[in-house]
Amino acid sequence: MPFPLFNSIASWFLKKRIHQIELFLKYPVEVQQEVLMDLISFAKKTKIGYQYDFNSIKSYTEFKKRIPIQSYEEIAEDINKSREGEDNLFWPTKIKWYAKSSGTTDSRSKFIPVSTEALENCHYKAGKDMLSLYINNNTNTQLFTGKSLRLGGSQELHQNQQNYFGDLSSIIIDNMPLWAEINTTPSMKVSLMSDWDNKIKAILNECLSENVTSLVGVPSWMLVLLNQGLAKMNKSDIFEIWPNVEVYFHGGVSFRPYKNQYDQIFSSNP
Repeated sequence: MPFPLFNSIASWFLKKRIHQIELFLKYPVEVQQEVLMDLISFAKKTKIGYQYDFNSIKSYTEFKKRIPIQSYEEIAEDINKSREGEDNLFWPTKIKWYAKSSGTTDSRSKFIPVSTEALENCHYKAGKDMLSLYINNNTNTQLFTGKSLRLGGSQELHQNQQNYFGDLSSIIIDNMPLWAEINTTPSMKVSLMSDWDNKIKAILNECLSENVTSLVGVPSWMLVLLNQGLAKMNKSDIFEIWPNVEVYFHGGVSFRPYKNQYDQIFSSNP
């Protein structure tokens, strides 16, 4: 599909989402209550659903009173059982993915269950909402006439007998829906490389000649990539490499400590 046509179709589709977002803004408490009740209803026939009688919970107040705040260590046994293949412990559909997080209260890593529903209705829907907000505030955008340069974690996905585990960003990239993948660079193979230095080199080899229109990634990691790209091309400004970059979508850590450094390499906005 020609990029101008794809840009028009994608922009039109994502603009429609803004009406739902406006409802969230207008009725934030009611929307959150509805989401909570949907989650409780969906999980009512799981082990934890029976344990706390989810079927009789009708409000956030009841939920808060009945469900205790628990540490990872208190639920680790069930998570380990889930990783070994036992189903229906805390979610009714099979958990295939686990985000591996560094331990904070002890030296052990933590494995956070990531369901198919979480990927689709949380992570990917959030991406759609982000794009919808941008497009509705920038009606002449040419975002989809080029590629989105993504930079995720450097941890490879690992497989045991029952499931996969790894960095959350790697899980998101590995399950990327087709509508997002066709407009993204670098390739999935390069995006999931584990060796950081080789990964940066491979990304630059693939992407320096691309028409990049947006950037996606953690500010600290992205800054390393951009500075190495400038050095490789002997340039001082990102717009000398990718003149059509419109927007940088970032998360993970605060952007504030890096703002001045980004201002220096995005100084000649055309």
